[in-house]
Amino acid sequence: MTRTAIAVAGHTRISRRGAAMLSRWTILGTLGCLAISLAWNWLAFRNMDATALRQGLISATVLPIILAGPLFFYLTLKMRELASANHQLAELASTDHLTKCLNRRALIANVERMLEQRDHVAQGALLVIDADHFKQVNDLYGHHQGDLALIRIADVIRKCVRQGDLVGRMGGEEFAVLLGGVAPDQAVRIAERIRQAIASTPLDIDGAEHRLTISVGCTAFSGAAKFRDLFSLADQRLYDAKRLGRNRVEAGDGTSETKKAG
Repeated sequence: MTRTAIAVAGHTRISRRGAAMLSRWTILGTLGCLAISLAWNWLAFRNMDATALRQGLISATVLPIILAGPLFFYLTLKMRELASANHQLAELASTDHLTKCLNRRALIANVERMLEQRDHVAQGALLVIDADHFKQVNDLYGHHQGDLALIRIADVIRKCVRQGDLVGRMGGEEFAVLLGGVAPDQAVRIAERIRQAIASTPLDIDGAEHRLTISVGCTAFSGAAKFRDLFSLADQRLYDAKRLGRNRVEAGDGTSETKKAG
């Protein structure tokens, strides 16, 4: 989502919502200091003559506005910058730098957290996806083209799944996808859609097209499940897909009939 942003201090850009929060905290902080300053000076000068009291109250009003306003603005701005930096660091720690999918650790942690929320994910499926003959891409065209192929595969996977489904790179050319709230036959249809989409979008290398294909292992679950068990089953189905000729989807536990590339 694109947010309208404004420049602050010539280099920091924040959203309109952030600017409103920055202004609110600056105003509230300044008013708080002003109230305390006025109360203290009134108590200190209330027994003196009217001139001294008036001067005391004037100074109690002017100084907080001059000092507290800029100070609260600066501190609030720095706190927002720190929060933004922490958020970016958290994203970097959980994201695969090449494909921008979740990395292995982050995917496992998120899947396990979702599986513990049984009301949220009562059923679903785990897909394990592996590029076919990927070593040939690196050997024939170089690792740069291999990286582009992985980026293409990741982009296609994300386009084929729904918002809220988890997509992660397990390592090398292997990806995993958690599909929450889907029946076994739905999971296989999604896996098949991913397979077909990748097969139909060849990689353009120096003007020549290289056809990418994937093999997919799928295991469905209902109720309590653990990631390591699901991954083991899906990985076995992936092995079956490779053994049976690649470029196909294999689903376990009798959830659906085998899908084969046409």
